[in-house]
Amino acid sequence: MILGPVSYLDCAVFCAFLAPQLIIHVGFFKTVFVGLQCLPFLLFKLPYQFIRERYLVGYKRQSPFVQKASPFEDFVIRCVRYAFANIPPNVGRVFFSKQVALPFLRFRLLRHGYFRTPVHWQEYNDKRFKGIWIVKDPIAKPDVCVFYAHGGGFSMGSPYFYLEFLLTWLSLLSDSGYQNPAIFALDYTLVPDASFPTQLEEAIAGYEHVLSTMQDPNRICVSGDSAGATIVLSLLLHLANMSRHVEKMDNSGTWKLAKPSMAVLISPWVTLVSTKHQNTKSDYLDAGNLHHYARQYAGGKVSVDDPLLSPGNCRDVSWWKGAAPSKGIYVAYGAEEVFAPEVEDLIKFWEVNDIKVHSREEKGGIHAWPVACLFLSSSLGDRQKGLKSLVQEVRDNIY
Repeated sequence: MILGPVSYLDCAVFCAFLAPQLIIHVGFFKTVFVGLQCLPFLLFKLPYQFIRERYLVGYKRQSPFVQKASPFEDFVIRCVRYAFANIPPNVGRVFFSKQVALPFLRFRLLRHGYFRTPVHWQEYNDKRFKGIWIVKDPIAKPDVCVFYAHGGGFSMGSPYFYLEFLLTWLSLLSDSGYQNPAIFALDYTLVPDASFPTQLEEAIAGYEHVLSTMQDPNRICVSGDSAGATIVLSLLLHLANMSRHVEKMDNSGTWKLAKPSMAVLISPWVTLVSTKHQNTKSDYLDAGNLHHYARQYAGGKVSVDDPLLSPGNCRDVSWWKGAAPSKGIYVAYGAEEVFAPEVEDLIKFWEVNDIKVHSREEKGGIHAWPVACLFLSSSLGDRQKGLKSLVQEVRDNIY
């Protein structure tokens, strides 16, 4: 299932779904206040900067992202950049909530001729965790499973906002030769409703559920983008740090947690707080807000430098060798994103210490572009480019 790119009509419909939810969850006056604060940007600054930097400035003076972006991509990312830096997280989380994302997906499906989702998915609720199962054939056992944790700075995002991306990923996995691919998308608790280690504990429980379903860690790929990739790396470090985790079933038939076959990370937030995090002209992330979110995630219980909380701070080679999946780690990131220096630093550390890693740097790329381009790019090839690279990595290592 691969829908068309997001259009201006889609944007208008999204806002129509968003407005009442903002009033319900944020309040009428707070919604109006935030809206009024955005007006100077929307009416004056946005059009001025867009026209000037896109059409009146020479190519060499444009940012690397603008040089390669379409007008629609450029316009939307400018809005996202403003929102990330200026809109409060409690407002931002409504943008990505189930109440907004799910009806918007249904509208997009209907606009493309689908009266219902052509791929099976269902919610899964447990006392210890929540998530969404997506599977080609719910009756048969999956032959590969992606365990996915979404991004959003730990304080925003939901698997429902990522559902179209994940449904497309499943379709491409099926096209690549898998008979019955599956994806489990973790719906972890957001900050400030809970802080670390709650999210890690939910990831451990969710992964245990996936492992019990698959019965074979060699058929599992763990994945995530941004803050979700942080949680995935923390999960891997946790699995390596617990002596009770073994590779096979014990004599009683109880399944013990074993490492997955591989990890696929999209723009991972490897080090939560770093002086290497610097705003760029291309990326939409804001380093100051990121560090604020990181400290909220730590919750005052642990240091933001704790390697289990902030995996990029782990420089224990033996720990990483125990954590790395047997088929290695694949990292996709943008050269222009705020996280790029820390991502590159961790990749070099892995490479120097013979930890299997394969990476792909997108020139001119910004944060989580394999996810964003599916919605924003116009041509089918550009929209699928990032996802196809992920699918190829999974196909090459899990067969």
